[in-house]
Amino acid sequence: MPLTLATLVHRSSLKLGVLAAREGLDAQVRWVHTSELDDPAPYLEGGELLLTTGLKLDPADAGGVTAYVRRLAAAGVVGLGFGVGVGHDEVPPALVLAAQEAGLPLLEVPRATPFIAISKAVSAAVAADQYQAVTAGFEAQRELTRAALASDGTGALLARLAAHLDGWTALYDASGAVLAVAPEWAGRRAARLAGEIDRLRDLPAPAGAAVAGPAGTEDRVELQSLGTGRRPRGYLAVGTAERLDTGARYVVHAAVALLTLSLEQSRVLQEAQGRLAAALLRMLLAGEAGHARAVAGRMYGALLDTRVRLLIVEPADPEGPVEDPDALALLAERAEAAGARSGEPVLAVTEGPRLVVLAAEGATALTAATGLAAAQEGLAAGLSAPAGPDEVPEAYRQAERALAVAQRRGLNLVEHGEVGAGSVVPLLADEAVRAFAEGLLRPLREHDQTARGDLVASLTAWLSRHGQWDAAAADLGVHRHTLRYRMRRVEEILGRSLDDPDVRMELWLALKTEET
Repeated sequence: MPLTLATLVHRSSLKLGVLAAREGLDAQVRWVHTSELDDPAPYLEGGELLLTTGLKLDPADAGGVTAYVRRLAAAGVVGLGFGVGVGHDEVPPALVLAAQEAGLPLLEVPRATPFIAISKAVSAAVAADQYQAVTAGFEAQRELTRAALASDGTGALLARLAAHLDGWTALYDASGAVLAVAPEWAGRRAARLAGEIDRLRDLPAPAGAAVAGPAGTEDRVELQSLGTGRRPRGYLAVGTAERLDTGARYVVHAAVALLTLSLEQSRVLQEAQGRLAAALLRMLLAGEAGHARAVAGRMYGALLDTRVRLLIVEPADPEGPVEDPDALALLAERAEAAGARSGEPVLAVTEGPRLVVLAAEGATALTAATGLAAAQEGLAAGLSAPAGPDEVPEAYRQAERALAVAQRRGLNLVEHGEVGAGSVVPLLADEAVRAFAEGLLRPLREHDQTARGDLVASLTAWLSRHGQWDAAAADLGVHRHTLRYRMRRVEEILGRSLDDPDVRMELWLALKTEET
């Protein structure tokens, strides 16, 4: 147990007397120091028992004595031992009064008790306390290791750690979602630390932080990232009522090491599982649902016996810089974690700047993934309609079309049903439509071949910009007045008004027909 002033006073061999602030004898003594300086404060760290014979202390200078005591108290000294029989035959009354007023325990050290005896006693007690802490730490580490080897290793380890610290513990995955908590009553407290986890994620692992507990609690929470790479593999939270001492921190570090080892070992399995998921997705997209079902086995077999939906996620601006390089990986991890918690198989495959999530219709993992994608800035997502395993190629195309709409419109999430599955453009390949288009545009093309103006290109730009003069002119690299003149020429040559929406529609379809 920690060494206190009371322990030293009760040691009969030291023959120490208490002259002031007896109520402070429970203070822990971290070390002992001897000094005859007027101001030893710059050489102290706090927690010391200071020994002095008062050689430079003037008993008649009450103000100087009071200032001396106050300096010691401000420096964190827990007690003052005054040796009599050297510089002073008795402890000066002014020192006793000042110590009592400052609440600083004052001990009388008789001439027969050398300071070295007190130093040895303190040193031995500190060493014994440290040895006890190390021994307890080793025993706690053995207990944690045994717990980690149990069938529910993570849960058992967290429960043992929480019991040892008389607090609560929680384990989070890389995305910040709670994986396990001990005891169960701390689940709500653990869930309210998401913001602190997000801040810790920006630091390379391993990293730690001490934060105040959730509002309404008096917890002190220690957070520690887990993993050996650039990105943390998970996070450990430890909540206690008191600050962790050295022994407790040793136990926490042992738990961090065990959890990191477990996460790194599971990473190899996760990478293999990821390669299997990518292979199954390629089989499904190739229309080989039967082969995929045979390969999936019990790991993904149930997923290929039901209707599924596909979610495709990409950066909102495919041509621009990626705002968060880890956003897709975190989204995949959260989808897989949601599936693991609900016992639902899910395929989450990341290939370059694209994440594909395939899950059963109505699955918790799919709901979580779509919700996160819809709320994530800098990402756009497209969701397919429900489809059977044999219809995955079409579902993939549906999700791609929905994604394209989301990116074009600046939306986070678009479902296939919102944009429709068909397109009118393929219907324009009919020969009768082609003949109509050629006849309608022939006067403009003949003009472009014999005169200046580029009327077809100008018309295409103007229609694609919905009649916006400045935007269309910028696309063509001409002045808007030049474009206005060209559009008047189109009207003159065709004998039709571009103010008529039917005329604009026919011209646009004619132009699209020639592209098919």
